Parts: sequence; structure tokens; C-alpha cells
Amino acid sequence: MIHHVSLETRPSDVEAELGFWALLGFERVGPSGTVGERAAWVQRAGTQVHLLFAEETVVPPEGHVAVVAEPWDDVVTRLEAAGFDIDPRTPHWGAARAFVRSPGGHRVEIMAAPPL
Repeated sequence: MIHHVSLETRPSDVEAELGFWALLGFERVGPSGTVGERAAWVQRAGTQVHLLFAEETVVPPEGHVAVVAEPWDDVVTRLEAAGFDIDPRTPHWGAARAFVRSPGGHRVEIMAAPPL
């Protein structure tokens, strides 16, 4: 299991990013010490996403974070209702999957189930 991934986020996008990750079932957790001055963290089931504050972010065009979206239909409905464009892809590993961009431009793959 991967413990965390770090994504650069403009300070002006932090609240929108936190809202996006909440739609995927992540809850905000407090980073310790002085890290809280330069990052916001969210967590779900032991996996964290660290949003590192950066005025000029680096967003990989193809690299992405993949998360299992449970329950699939509910997560997709919440994302669409919040105005996110869902890019459906061919199912892999016997399960639906799609891509979505976070408010800061990060490419996130949502999967109905983990790989077999």
C-alpha cells in the first residue's frame, strides 16, 4: 500500500482541492509541526494526499494518482454534480474507470475496484 503522494497546489486552489478530495471520500488531517504552514493533507483508509503549496506548480501531463471510488456510481454522480468532467475509459481489471482533473489540474484516475 502506498502511504502518501504529494501534489503541488497553488495556495489559491487549496480549498477547491480539499473539496475535490472530499468528493472522493478523503478527510482533512492536520500535518504536524511547521509542515502545516506549507501543506494541507487529506486521508482515506490510511492513504494520504499531501497538497504542497506552490505558487508555480508542476502538474505532470500524463502522470496521475489512481484511487478506488466507492461506491462508483455515487462518486461519479457527486463529481458531475460539482461540475467536474468525467472522462470514461475502457474498463481494466473487470471494473469501470475514468479520469478527472482536480481543481489544480492534477490528473486523477478513479476506479470502481482495485486491480485484481
